[in-house]
Amino acid sequence: MEHVGEWWTLLILHDAFDGYTRFDQFQESLGISSSMLTTRLKTLVADGLLERRPYQTSPVRHEYVLTELGRSLRPVIVALAAWGNARLTPTERSMILVDAHSGEEVEPVVVDAKTGRRLDDSAAYVFTAGPAASDAMRSRYAARPAIPAEEA
Repeated sequence: MEHVGEWWTLLILHDAFDGYTRFDQFQESLGISSSMLTTRLKTLVADGLLERRPYQTSPVRHEYVLTELGRSLRPVIVALAAWGNARLTPTERSMILVDAHSGEEVEPVVVDAKTGRRLDDSAAYVFTAGPAASDAMRSRYAARPAIPAEEA
């Protein structure tokens, strides 16, 4: 969550997925101040989501390119956009996701890779403490009622 918990991060990454790489492109697209953009880009580079590369030597200018870790966040951005669009009428949507070849609108959903079942049912899919959970997290999930074997 620390990678995507800040609003500007999501907007910058969305622009990067659209092919933006240069400071001025991000700034023009987002209407963000230079100081805020500089701070956010530095954080994204430090977090390993973007890589800063020189593209010009005189004067030195840099571009910001998605890393593999950054590219792995695309499904999160797509899911957030789909969630927002689902709450709008078709005429209110400022962007939609389409198939690059057919141009047809697609409906993103999050599914279990093994079964293909949608994961939007919070009764069927629940969180539990993982191996690195803190004592507080373990306590939180230990209080959850056990799921009967026939339902599991």
